[in-house]
Amino acid sequence: QVQLVESGGGLVQAGDSLRLSCAASGRTFTTYAMGWFRRAPGELREFVSAITWTEGNTYYTDSVKGRFTVSRDNAKNTLNLQMNSLKPEDTAVYYCAAFDQGVKWGNVYSDHAYDIWGQGTQVTVSS
Repeated sequence: QVQLVESGGGLVQAGDSLRLSCAASGRTFTTYAMGWFRRAPGELREFVSAITWTEGNTYYTDSVKGRFTVSRDNAKNTLNLQMNSLKPEDTAVYYCAAFDQGVKWGNVYSDHAYDIWGQGTQVTVSS
């Protein structure tokens, strides 16, 4: 059974850092693009960041560029998101997601491309 499990969320103050992790299991993710999305209260789910599993190309939404860094450990099937200089507007449930670039083309910025989703982890940034 394919599974994505996020961890690392919590309550922090503005300016603090958090590191989110996503453990992937159930198959080999060597050809998968992996992404982070978030949903704030009352808002639609939005793209945060993504990384292609093989080339390691990275993508970010403008609001997190320079503050967030996405990385992956292929050997451990793990996706990470280092979040620095957190702001109250970063408060949301953060989701890890994946789709296989080896079998289909997908827009890494769009949640419609992703087939597999984690349950989410809450990040709360107080001012």
